Amino acid sequence: MRNFSVTLLSVIIMLFTTTAHAQQTDFSANRLARIDSLIQKHIKAQHIPGATVLLIKKGKIVYNKAFGYADIEAKKAMQTDHIFRIASQSKAITSLAVMMLWEQCKFLLDDPVSMYIPAFKNPKVLDHYNTNDGTYTTKDATREITVRDLLRHTSGIAYSALFSDPTMWHIYEKADIPSGIGTSKSTIKEKMELLATMPLQHHPGEQFTYGLNIDLLGYLIEIWSGSPLDVFLQENVLTPLAMHDTHFYIPEKKQPRLVGLYEINAADKLVKVDHPIYEGVDANFPKIKGTYHAGGAGLSATTADMANFYSLFLNNGIFNGKRLLAGKTVELMLRNQLGDQVTIAPNPPLAENLQFSLAGFSVVTPKNAYLSPQSIGSFGWGGAFNTHGWADPQEGVIALLFTQEYLSPWFTIGEEFQTAVYQALDDL
Repeated sequence: MRNFSVTLLSVIIMLFTTTAHAQQTDFSANRLARIDSLIQKHIKAQHIPGATVLLIKKGKIVYNKAFGYADIEAKKAMQTDHIFRIASQSKAITSLAVMMLWEQCKFLLDDPVSMYIPAFKNPKVLDHYNTNDGTYTTKDATREITVRDLLRHTSGIAYSALFSDPTMWHIYEKADIPSGIGTSKSTIKEKMELLATMPLQHHPGEQFTYGLNIDLLGYLIEIWSGSPLDVFLQENVLTPLAMHDTHFYIPEKKQPRLVGLYEINAADKLVKVDHPIYEGVDANFPKIKGTYHAGGAGLSATTADMANFYSLFLNNGIFNGKRLLAGKTVELMLRNQLGDQVTIAPNPPLAENLQFSLAGFSVVTPKNAYLSPQSIGSFGWGGAFNTHGWADPQEGVIALLFTQEYLSPWFTIGEEFQTAVYQALDDL
C-alpha cells in the first residue's frame, strides 16, 4: 500500500487547516462546503450541539473544522482538539493490541478461551428463560469459544444494555455484569470471570452477536502480556501512534476539553444529560478516576488521534516510519471473518449483509458494496454517542465525524456525512 500515514507534524497542522488543500487532493472545495451545510442543518434543528469533522486524503489534511458548541449552556465553542466519548470505536484499538500479541505468538486465533481463562471451559447456551422470576435452563454448547470468535463477535456473548437481546440483557443485569460504557467500578478481571458463568445467547460460530467480546479480550491482553490493559495500550498503541489525547479516564488538566453529552428530551429539545445513563453510570465518566478498563467501549479520543489510528492500517502497519504491525497481519485483520453460514442477530439492528473483520471494523466486500459509495476494502465503525469514522484504501481517505449524544435518533448523520464526503471527490 502507499504511504498514507498522518505524521505528528500533520496532527499539529490539523488545528489550522480547513479546505486549503482540497484542489491538490482530488476534492472539490465547493462541494466540500456541503459538509458545512450538513452539520449546520443538524445544529439548527437541535439534533446535535456541535461536531468536529476531519477529512484526510493520502496523508494530507483536506478538511478540519469544528461546529457549534461543546457546551451549549456555557457557550463553549467546539474546537478541533476537543475530546469525545468514542464508545465502541474503542473496540478497534483493543483489537489492534490483541493482534500485536498474536504476532508475538502469545496465542493462536483458534485457541479456546479456556486455555487462558479456565472458567470458560464447557460453555452453556440458554435453553429456556422464565420471564416471571428470571430463572433459566441451559444446554451444552456445541464447541468452546475461541479467540477468533471474540474478535468477530461470534461467541454467543451478548451485551448488558438496551441494544442487546432483552433476555440476555436481563440475565446480565441480574448478575451485575456491566456493558462497559461508562463503567468505572470493579475490574475487568472480576466481571469477565463472572461473565464466564453466564449462558451464551447461541452456540459459538452460529451468529454475529454484538457483545462484550472485546471487553473479554481486554482481560486476555492482561493475561497474555502481564500488564494492566490501560498500561499495555498506552505503551504499545497510544504512545507509538501519537494518540496523546486518548484515555480511559481523562487527566484533570485535559478535562475541560471533554465535550458535553446531550440528548433529545420529551419536548423534542436538545438538552444536556443530567441523569445516569445505561446501567446508572455518570454521564461524565471520562472525568472519574475509575478502576474498570472496558476495552470494548471505555475510551475517549479526538478526531486527530483516531486519524493516526486509521493511518496505521492505510500505511500497511507503519506509522511515522516505524513498523508497528506486519503488512500481512494488517491484511488478515481487514478480511471479512463472517462466512455465509453465520447469521446476524437482530439486536442491535445492523446493515444487511454485514461483513466484519478481526480489527473491530465492518468491511466493504463485493457482497455488500451495493449499500454505500465506499470502495471495496473500506473499513470503519462508529460509537454509541454518535461518533463515526472509516478509511477507504482505494481513495486513500480517512473520514471522521464526532458529535456527542445519548440515544440519538439522528445516528444516520453518519450516513449523510459519508454521502457528503464521496460527492466531493473530484477525479477530473
